[in-house]
Amino acid sequence: METRKIKFIDLFAGLGGIRLGFENVFNRLGYNTECVMTSEIKPYAVKTLKHNFKHNFLAGDIFDVSNEFIPDFDFLLGGFPCQPFSSGGKRQGFQDTRGTLFFEIERILRNKKPYGFILENVEGLVKHDLENKNDEIGRTLSTILYVLEKDLGYKVSWRVFDSIEFGLPQSRKRIFIVGTRNSKVELHGNEPKFSKLESILEKGLETIKSDFTEKLLSLFEIEDLFGKSIKDKRGGDNNIHSWDIGIKGEVNDEQCILLNKLFKERRKKQWAIEIGIDWMDGMALTLEQINTFINKPKYELKLMLDDLVNKGYLKFEYPKKLVKEQFSNGIKSYRVYDTTKPKGYNIVTGKLSFEINKILDPNDIAPTLVATDVSRLAVPDGNGLRRLTIREGLRLFGYPEWYEIPTKEYDAFDLLGNTVAIPVVEFVSSRIADVLSHEFMVLDKTHSKLHQVH
Repeated sequence: METRKIKFIDLFAGLGGIRLGFENVFNRLGYNTECVMTSEIKPYAVKTLKHNFKHNFLAGDIFDVSNEFIPDFDFLLGGFPCQPFSSGGKRQGFQDTRGTLFFEIERILRNKKPYGFILENVEGLVKHDLENKNDEIGRTLSTILYVLEKDLGYKVSWRVFDSIEFGLPQSRKRIFIVGTRNSKVELHGNEPKFSKLESILEKGLETIKSDFTEKLLSLFEIEDLFGKSIKDKRGGDNNIHSWDIGIKGEVNDEQCILLNKLFKERRKKQWAIEIGIDWMDGMALTLEQINTFINKPKYELKLMLDDLVNKGYLKFEYPKKLVKEQFSNGIKSYRVYDTTKPKGYNIVTGKLSFEINKILDPNDIAPTLVATDVSRLAVPDGNGLRRLTIREGLRLFGYPEWYEIPTKEYDAFDLLGNTVAIPVVEFVSSRIADVLSHEFMVLDKTHSKLHQVH
């Protein structure tokens, strides 16, 4: 490594967030930084990277870049794809092709032997593929650490950080794995600071004008919607169900009571025993079973239930049984309708296909932004509701105001859902800078003594 000059490569670059945080810190400390290679495969990510950064070498799929084409560098930066380890994915780990991308990192580290690296992934990586439920880490992370420490000889540290503790109004937990050739990096010591969502919100923008939002605002005061989710999958005080706003058709008070009771009752294990199936979180209950907690004549109860089926709030279906099958890569479980059992009534669950599935509270924080959901998050603006803007999304991750995503909104939110929190990267980078500064200090003293001898 040249004194005060750091060369790095940025793999699985996305929006370039790790690069941005890394360069911010080292440039402030007087280092010259140079990105000698960037690798990214999404076309709209590449377009964004070109718009915001200068590139010496912009490569595509890292699988296609052989060692001899990679310039020498000091640091490898890589937020390697998280789906194999994420609770939002299938959690297949190294069985998933994308999981093997870590071994592309290993391949490059082994061949190029840089001074250090910063790797980032989802919190789920920590306990992925646990051998014993009380283990601190799973076999996947153990494999990664073994390769980096024992096989490649790096001094490695890791820690899970939550962006909420770095002044960002979003809870986003991510693991950072860092290593250097000579010294272990201390990753503790951040002084938590917090902020509210309102600190990043724009004001006076156009709100959504639709039948759905008009109905919602006619039934609730704007403040009463803060923090509410609109879905039929879970209950709780922060949930607005489709029947609460009559989305699929008007529902009277008695039917509302019925739906709310059925919503909770169908999740009780006692019904699985009575029906003769393995318990599942939400089962179809027969007219007779519902009659045990809704005290009405059966014919009246059936009329109410059938009306709710016709409107789409309920479905009349067989209960489901659990089926296990042996495959080459293990046992897989799934459920199918058990036509030997009597049919029953069940809630039509899921997130609703409307413009919004959650209204954020300006006095609180945003949930972890996920690519598939972020476009349906709404924020209050005046007396109306609107979608979260791309600028607000960027602020939730600590991106500077000059940064732009020149793509379609859908693609922009996809990139945001997979990016990093800049202040967290800056903290991690500052810890690496502490190690480097110490090593340069030792080196300077050694050179000074040698000079005196000569």
